[in-house]
Amino acid sequence: MHLIVTEKNIAARRIAAILAPKSPKKERVSGVDVYRYELGKGKSRQETAVVGLSGHIVGIDFPKEYNNWQKVDSRTLIDAEITTTPINRKIVTALRALGKEADRVTIATDYDREGELIGVEALNIIKKVNPEVPFDRVRYSAITPKAIDAAFTNPTSVDFNLADAGHSRQVIDLVWGAALTRYISLAAGRLGKMFLSVGRVQSPTLSLIVDREKERNIFVPTPYWEIHVELETKSSETFSAQHSTRRFLDKKEASEVFNKLGKKAELKEMEKGTKSDQPPTPFNTTGFISAANSIGLSPANAMRIAESLYTNGYISYPRTDNTVYPETLDLRAQIEIFKEGPFKEYAEALLEKKELIPTRGKKETTDHPPIYPASLAKESELKEDEWKVYELVARRFFATFAGPSTWETMRLRLEINAEEFRSNGARMLESGWRWYYPYNAPEDRLFPELSEGEILKVIKKEMLDKETQPPGRYGQGRLINIMEELGLGTKATRHEIISKLYSRAYIHGNPVQPTNTSFAVVETLERYSPTITKPDMTKLLEENMDLIAEGKIKEESVLEESREMLQQVFSELDKNRDKIIESLQAGLREDKIIGKCPLCGNELMIRRSKRGSRFIGCSNYPNCTFSLPLPKSGQIVVTDKQCETHGLHHIRIINAGKRPWDLGCPQCNFIEWQKTQKEEQAQQPKKEKPKTITDIEGVGKATAGKLEGAGITSVEALAEADPIELAKTIKTSVKKVKTWQISCNGGIVEDL
Repeated sequence: MHLIVTEKNIAARRIAAILAPKSPKKERVSGVDVYRYELGKGKSRQETAVVGLSGHIVGIDFPKEYNNWQKVDSRTLIDAEITTTPINRKIVTALRALGKEADRVTIATDYDREGELIGVEALNIIKKVNPEVPFDRVRYSAITPKAIDAAFTNPTSVDFNLADAGHSRQVIDLVWGAALTRYISLAAGRLGKMFLSVGRVQSPTLSLIVDREKERNIFVPTPYWEIHVELETKSSETFSAQHSTRRFLDKKEASEVFNKLGKKAELKEMEKGTKSDQPPTPFNTTGFISAANSIGLSPANAMRIAESLYTNGYISYPRTDNTVYPETLDLRAQIEIFKEGPFKEYAEALLEKKELIPTRGKKETTDHPPIYPASLAKESELKEDEWKVYELVARRFFATFAGPSTWETMRLRLEINAEEFRSNGARMLESGWRWYYPYNAPEDRLFPELSEGEILKVIKKEMLDKETQPPGRYGQGRLINIMEELGLGTKATRHEIISKLYSRAYIHGNPVQPTNTSFAVVETLERYSPTITKPDMTKLLEENMDLIAEGKIKEESVLEESREMLQQVFSELDKNRDKIIESLQAGLREDKIIGKCPLCGNELMIRRSKRGSRFIGCSNYPNCTFSLPLPKSGQIVVTDKQCETHGLHHIRIINAGKRPWDLGCPQCNFIEWQKTQKEEQAQQPKKEKPKTITDIEGVGKATAGKLEGAGITSVEALAEADPIELAKTIKTSVKKVKTWQISCNGGIVEDL
C-alpha cells in the first residue's frame, strides 16, 4: 500500500480526488478520515491511502517537574531536557496503523520549514512501526490537477536539513519564551492568566511599537500657518492655490502677506508634463499582507483566508518570499483560465499582447512562486472576505503584466499683489495597470481651461493655523514590513507575533497602540537587559537557522549558541533583579489606574476581591467605598481616551478569538446599565416590599442568622448597609448583598 501524508484533511481529500481514477473511498482509521483508491489491475494493482494531519501532531515541552513556576528557577530551563509528546493521539494512532500496511510512503505536506518538519514528524512515527519502508517527498505550490500531477510524477527526497531548521526554531522559541516569560512574570507578581509574555521575536517587535509611542509622547508640535486662495475663471469655474511658502513659521509674516492679497490673480506660468506610474511587482507574503491590510483585513485574518483559498485550490501557496515568476510557470495558460467568469475582459485584454512580460521584484527564491490565482473561482462559491482576498490576488496577478499608467501633470505659478502662489493638477491619460488593480488609486485633480497671462478673480482667501504632527503609529501592514526589514520572524510567523501581542493585551487598535503594561515591560527590559528588545540577536539566530536549512551548519551548534546567548541575558537580569522587580511593579500599577474618585479625589484602580472578581475601587478604601463593576472575563485594557463627563479612562475588553469590546467609560456604562434595569423593572409587575429579612429571595434562616450577627435585623437596616463591608463580615459576595438590597426596595434599583 502506498501511503500519502498531507498536512491537513482538506488537502488529503483534494489530492486523493485529483490522483484517483474514480472517486476515492473514504473510511475511518482510529477516528481519522482516510481516502483510499486503486491504480492498475492484477499484479500491477497498487492500493493508495491518503491521510491528512492537523499541522503538528507532536509537540515539544519540558518534563513535568519543570512546570512549577515558583519552585523551579527560570534559568534552569535553558539547559533543561526537551521532550516530544503526541498532541493529536488519534492521528498518531492512525499513522501507526497505516504505516504498518505501507510498502511506500510519500510526504506531501506544505513545502516550507514548518511543512517539512511536520512531514518528518509523521515519517518518524511511521518508521518506528515500519523501519525499512522506503519514502519520498513531493513538492507543489498549488493544489490543482496540473500542479499535483506534476509533483507526483517527479518525487524528490525529504529535506532533513530544512526540517532541522524548523525544529531548531521550535526549541529556541520554547526555551527563550518559557524562561524569560517565567522570570519576568515572577518579578512582576503576575501569574496565572495574567502572566507577562516575553519572547525573542515578540519583545523586539513590541519594543518597536513602544519606541514609536515614546517618540509621539515627547514630540513638541511647531505651529505654522498656510495661506490658501480660491480662484474663479471668467467662465465661473474654480480651483484653489497655495502660497509658494508652504509653511510660514512666523505668524506676523503670514499675516502681512495675507492682508496684502488683493482681489485679482494673474497666471504667470503654466507647465505641462507627463509622468508614468509603473505596475506593481508580484505578491510575496509581506506584499500580500500589506495590500490586504490596506483594504481592511488584519494580517492574521488575511493569512487565514489565504491558506483556506490555497487548500481549496484557488490560489498558490501564500507563504513565499519570491517576487519573480519562475520560468516553469506557464503564465499565458494561467491567464487563459480567466477567459470565462468575472475577469473575462481583463484576461482577454492581456491575451491580445504578443508577449507577456511580467514585472520582477528584488527577491527571487526557488521554493515557491509569488502568490497567484491557481484556478477560476466564482463569487457565489466563496464567503465575502474570501472573495475579497481572491479578487485582490487575481487583480494583482493581472496588473503585473500590464503597462504603466500615465498621467498628464500641470503646474501653475500665479501672482497676487507680487506674492507667488502655486497649484498642481493631474489627470490620467492611460489607466494601464490601474485598470486591473484599482485599489488606492489617486484621483484626478483637474483644472479648468486656462492660458498664461489670464486674470482670475480671488473669491476666497484663508490663513490656516496648523502645527506639525507627531510620527504616526504603525499600521499592522507597515509593522509587518518593518519586521521583515529588521529580520524579525519569518513570512510564516510575523502575523502570528502581532496577533499574540493583541491577545496578551500588550497592544490595541489599528494603527497599533501599546498599553501601559507594554511600557512597563519594554522600559524595564531596555534598561536592565537591552539584548532582549533589540533585533540583532533574533536576526543572528534567524540567519543561523537559514544556514541549517542550507546544510552549512548543524542544528545542535545553533541551539548551543542560543543557550549561551540566553545565559548572558540571564546574567544581566540576575544582576539587576531587585531593580527589575521595582520597575515592573511600579509600571504595572499605572496600568490599573482609571482616573480620580468622584467622592474623595483619590485614584480609582482595577482591583480584585478576595473571591477573585474584578471591580474598580478607590485607593482610599476602606475610608471610601466607591466602586464600579467590571466584566467577569477578558483582558482589561486601559486606553488613553478619557470621558469628558467623569474624567475616567475608557476601557477595552479583549477575549481570545472575539472582537475587542469597547466598554467605554466604566461609570457611563454603569449608569446606562442602571437605567436599563429600571426600565425593565418598570415593565414588570411591582413586587411587594418584604416585611422581614427572610421574605427576601435567597435569605434563609442560616443567612438571616449571619445578618443578625452583623447587626442587620430589619429590611430597612439591610437596605441602608454598606454592601462591601457587609459582604466582608458575613463572607459572601458584594453582588449578592446588592441583589438583596434591590429586593428590599421592591426590586427598584437605587442610584449610586
